[in-house]
Amino acid sequence: MKNMKSTTKKITNKFVPLFLLAVVMMWMKTYLTQKTQFKLDVDGVLQEFLLFINPLGSALLLLSLSLLFKGKRKYISLLFIYVVMSIFLYANAVYYRFFSDFLTLPTLFQTQNFGDLGGSIVTLIQPADLLFFVDVALLIYLVFSKRVPKETKNFKTKAVIPAITMALAISFLNLGLAESDRPELLTRGFDRNYIVKYLGMYNYALYDTVETLKSSSQRVLADSDDGTEVVNYTKSNYASPNEAYFGAAEGMNVVYLHLESFQTFLMDYKLNGEEVTPFLNSLIGEENTMYFDNFFHQTAQGKTSDAEFMLENSLFGLPKGSAFITKGQNTYQAAPALLKDKGYTSAVFHGNNGTFWNRSEIYKSFGYDHFFDIESYTNLTDQDMAEYGVMDKPFFEQSAPLLESLPEPFYSKFITVAHHFPYKIDPALTTIEKAATGDASVDNYFQTARYADEAIEQFFTQLEESGLADNTMVVMYGDHYGISDNHNAAMGQLLGKEITPVENTKLQRVPLFIHVPGMEGGVNHTYGGQIDLLPTVMHLLGVDTQNNVQFGTDLLSPEHEELVTFRNGDFASPEIYAVGEQFYNPETGLPIEDEKQLEIAENLQEHGTYELQLSDRVVNGDLLRFYTPPGFEPIDPADYNYQVDPAVIEGE
Repeated sequence: MKNMKSTTKKITNKFVPLFLLAVVMMWMKTYLTQKTQFKLDVDGVLQEFLLFINPLGSALLLLSLSLLFKGKRKYISLLFIYVVMSIFLYANAVYYRFFSDFLTLPTLFQTQNFGDLGGSIVTLIQPADLLFFVDVALLIYLVFSKRVPKETKNFKTKAVIPAITMALAISFLNLGLAESDRPELLTRGFDRNYIVKYLGMYNYALYDTVETLKSSSQRVLADSDDGTEVVNYTKSNYASPNEAYFGAAEGMNVVYLHLESFQTFLMDYKLNGEEVTPFLNSLIGEENTMYFDNFFHQTAQGKTSDAEFMLENSLFGLPKGSAFITKGQNTYQAAPALLKDKGYTSAVFHGNNGTFWNRSEIYKSFGYDHFFDIESYTNLTDQDMAEYGVMDKPFFEQSAPLLESLPEPFYSKFITVAHHFPYKIDPALTTIEKAATGDASVDNYFQTARYADEAIEQFFTQLEESGLADNTMVVMYGDHYGISDNHNAAMGQLLGKEITPVENTKLQRVPLFIHVPGMEGGVNHTYGGQIDLLPTVMHLLGVDTQNNVQFGTDLLSPEHEELVTFRNGDFASPEIYAVGEQFYNPETGLPIEDEKQLEIAENLQEHGTYELQLSDRVVNGDLLRFYTPPGFEPIDPADYNYQVDPAVIEGE
């Protein structure tokens, strides 16, 4: 008792009340933010308690650092820590509104994208957000107000230890209870929602930092032996090509059309009785076009760049951040490089800055011969510009002479931007009315989708007029969702049904069209994902992929396994959907209870998780530098320079 009284005397009554007020305010603000701004699917009393208690340990620990400062500096340090924590919390709330995800350390280093994201970020900010900083204003007043007496005496180290000890005790109790409800929480950390729900925003940030540093060290520690398991797995998982389609496009040009933010529900969807995408709908029944209606995006935080990464390499994107940015200098065996010995010239067309998603660097590692970015598009008016570059119609129009100047055969990719969040468009360019749900993101979505559909029709007309259409395979794919699950209420209103976990998974389907002159088309119901595009296209071109490290398989192969693994460990298959910790029947939408089906589901999830781990091992360890398939010529990025005048290719 004497020691306790002695310690109490040593702790000044002038600073401690302010310190405790700061701890309680941060605790409550973080709890309310986690409760109201994030969809964490809290279930049961224990999870609710953990969500309530988890900010306390972090707030107490971080704010206790101010006790180590002397004199008035402890007030400034308390305020500084509080402001940083508040900004971090608010930034995650804004980020989550569109991405349904949390900021990670790698995403914070994607600074070259920030300038282009300005319009989207402004759209996500709401007037009520001022409430995030009311407590900050109060703390600023209390710190600088002369009416509030300040304590100049310093805390002794012994007086600080109890606060830090209590903070750690609360955090370890939190972790113990979390592990009891979800074993192996930190070792099965594919889904960030679980980490935040159980441990809170700030412990999640610590976990993310540790995991990022671990993945960064993998390249340094990797050697040639690390790739043996990967090569053996991909060879054993190889799906032989379908003889009826192998080489169906051999020697043809290849054009990828990147359908920004397109989701499959748009196909044949009528808004107020009017087709939103009439041209794409017409291709579904076209004799030389195969349309896949169970094709899913598998992107994570890298969004568009993840989609590109998968279609070029058949490697999964990273669980956090973008491989385009953090792994741009890796060794790859991407599609442009695989086709070089077939005489293909390769090019990317994109009406935005070349530095966005680090494209101007990673494309060199992929082996792209040419990259036509915003600098290649001139004589543009204000109406020709979208938030993320050139609107699709002038983009395709000005790309036509560049495409036609490429030596044939060519492998090319066009990245469109008009149908991009927040889906703004000049009213003069619209040919369909908005939806009327009251949700701006959803309502605007259909006007830019119609514009993009018209632009794609224009591109097909250009191909015909140029004489390229008869010898060109066109692959069109949706890159990721356009409407996140934060807008499921409005989507339910439009689709006329409740957006259950199963329906939300179905909304992750994106269009895939493969148009090959002379090939028999039709609607293909095969389940597949973006990871499967590379082997599918290579086999259509008559290029065997058996010796390549690819985690996808040919969608047209009878040996293709219909399992779509998502980046968070969930999956979709014709018979079972895995969402969170629950398995569902996709036909009924009900949870699976049959023991045999549950065993099958668990095996499928284990298989998918293993693939994700192997792919991460390849990317984080840069393992392809140790393995060269027979006949493949490795790429040297130093051989590529995208600053050359586009006109020089005419003489090649």
